[in-house]
Amino acid sequence: MEKETENDKKIALVTGGSRGIGAAIARRLAADGFHVIVNYNGSAGKAEALCEEIHSKGGSAESLQADVSKKEEVEAMFSSILQAHSHLDVLVNNAGITRDGLLLRMSEADFEQVLNTNLKGAFLCLQAAVRPMMKQRSGRIINISSVSGVAGNAGQANYSAAKAGILGLTKSAAKELASRNITVNAIAPGFIETDMTAALSERVREAILAQIPLARFGQAEDVAAAAAFLASEESRYMTGQTLHVDGGMFM
Repeated sequence: MEKETENDKKIALVTGGSRGIGAAIARRLAADGFHVIVNYNGSAGKAEALCEEIHSKGGSAESLQADVSKKEEVEAMFSSILQAHSHLDVLVNNAGITRDGLLLRMSEADFEQVLNTNLKGAFLCLQAAVRPMMKQRSGRIINISSVSGVAGNAGQANYSAAKAGILGLTKSAAKELASRNITVNAIAPGFIETDMTAALSERVREAILAQIPLARFGQAEDVAAAAAFLASEESRYMTGQTLHVDGGMFM
């Protein structure tokens, strides 16, 4: 049996993949045999370290810089991917930022920055990925939403609006692309142990835990497992769906 070469591997792009949930997804997809492209904006060192870690475990990965909120950078990133690999099999729209604040005090800039990265960025990447996927007549698009986009969250009007928008984008794209054998699904994580949740005060953590039936925060690997399923052939008859990985917060 011939050994699989890097050119034979399926290609997966994970935006915002240098840390947290994105990094966990990149690790899992690499372990599942994908060549993973780790997109980052400002965390070059973390992206390179992640790729080295994946290589040390026998996986295949590379890092690629782009600000997903800027159309010209997204187009350059996808052009580079297609020039190097000629195809793209999986897109994970994970890149996101927070600029939390109460509604009455939230600046227009904080609202726009979050919408531009979290929602517009997903749209721009989805649009760029669809062209090669339509030619292939195959593809998997996985959009990372949030329990905040499903249920709302005080102090996160911008983030919740963007993540709710991701769900609408997912369903519309799923309906448009189904005839080309491209599936589009979303994952809505709850409170996951990341740098973001590590910054919460003990009082806030206890208040959140009281709302979670499983009474604990999730791990990034829990979200990565859902992404791995949606990237695989096992999810071939699913599109336009949202997997809630939240310990039962939203039912």
